[in-house]
Amino acid sequence: MRASSKAVGEGVTHLKVGQNVACLSGTGGFGTHTLAPAALCMPLPEGFGHVDAAAFIMIHATSWHALMDRAQVKAGETVLVLGAAGGVGTAAIQIAKAAGAKVIAAASTDEKCELCKSIDADATINYTTHALPNGFRDAIKAATDGKGPDVIYDPVGGDFAEPAFRSIAWRGRYLVVGFASGPIPSLPLNLTLLKGASLVGVFWGDFARREPKANAQMMAELAHWYGQGKIRPVIDSTMPMAELKAAYAHMGSRGVKGKLVMVN
Repeated sequence: MRASSKAVGEGVTHLKVGQNVACLSGTGGFGTHTLAPAALCMPLPEGFGHVDAAAFIMIHATSWHALMDRAQVKAGETVLVLGAAGGVGTAAIQIAKAAGAKVIAAASTDEKCELCKSIDADATINYTTHALPNGFRDAIKAATDGKGPDVIYDPVGGDFAEPAFRSIAWRGRYLVVGFASGPIPSLPLNLTLLKGASLVGVFWGDFARREPKANAQMMAELAHWYGQGKIRPVIDSTMPMAELKAAYAHMGSRGVKGKLVMVN
């Protein structure tokens, strides 16, 4: 959520009344007023749009922690992003590109693939038309000249995980970000041996709790990148708070591209 601070608690020195902040406190995001821990409030630099700020923290913090911290993505590497037209997926495309990587974006429709191209994905795979498992694997192989991706960013899980992992490059890093498709996959662990590859868990929320200084540095860098125009949340649409039920229906239809933001 994005807010203008009305009051600050005793001992809070890094925020002041009236300052624009973005917060991700777990609850209160659908209210016009809320209480949030000061440590979870990100001061917004001048020019940071309010709608962008409301969408920013979760998706870009998750994707930065995944790609830059956990996977240590390097310029020239290839990153495959699954669920690439969603909130974290679009953020992952932008961050990987800003780091100098080649990005292959996998999404479920041609329209979503076009969105990914519009934010500079180098190649796209429509995994509805490239049937699992072999069609999907063939598309990955073709997009990487047979080498496979160095990093796979997976917020989807389910039936996509195993064929994607079987396609990974030698010494690849497979980022376990989430399970948007529902089922939690079971991977044959011999694949990690055969590929010399790593399964890497991504839990930004606990990273922020356990390593607050590193998280604060990350958020400052993300804000700097936003100011430079390197990253920006993809906003599907905005809807008033009174239409919250309709917003959930829209999300449930899998029609959202990027982030849907509720506004007063």
